[in-house]
Amino acid sequence: MTAFDVEGPVQAEVFTLYLAAGQPVLTGPCGPAPWYLEVAADEDPMAVVSRAIRRVIGEPVVVHSTSWRRDRAAVVLSFVVVVDGDLVAALPFAALDRADLARGGATTAPAAIGFEQVVEHGLRHLAWLAHDDPVVADRLSPEWHAVLRGYQPEPFQHL
Repeated sequence: MTAFDVEGPVQAEVFTLYLAAGQPVLTGPCGPAPWYLEVAADEDPMAVVSRAIRRVIGEPVVVHSTSWRRDRAAVVLSFVVVVDGDLVAALPFAALDRADLARGGATTAPAAIGFEQVVEHGLRHLAWLAHDDPVVADRLSPEWHAVLRGYQPEPFQHL
C-alpha cells in the first residue's frame, strides 16, 4: 500500500517560520521563500517534510500541512513548519506582513494564489490548532501563542 496515492507529480511547499522580535518571519534553505520538495508516490508527505527539515535545519517544533492546490504542474501540498530561531540564525529571512486570503467562488478555486496568501492561511490554521489541538498547543512557546492570537478568524473584519 502506498502512503499517498495521487496521479501525477506531488510537491511539498514548505514555509519555515520562526519568531524574531515577536514577529513571525520566513526563512529556510531557499531564503525567505517557499521551499519545494518532491514527494514520491510511495512516500508520506509529512515524513518527507519532517525528514528534510531535520536534515537541513534541525528538529522542528511543529510540522503541519495546511492546504493543497494544483500549481507548478503538480499537486502542491502546503506545510507550515515552526522552528527555533537559533537553528536558522545564519539564513536569510523576511518579516511576514499580513495578507488578504485568496478567494474563489463557492465551488471554484481562486484564479491566482500568491505565496504570501498561502502563508497567511497557514498561520491562521496554526492559530486554530494552537487553540484546538493540545499537542500543537503544548509544543508552541508562549510567544507563539501570543502572536497567533492575532491570526484568529475575525468575522466582519472590514466593518
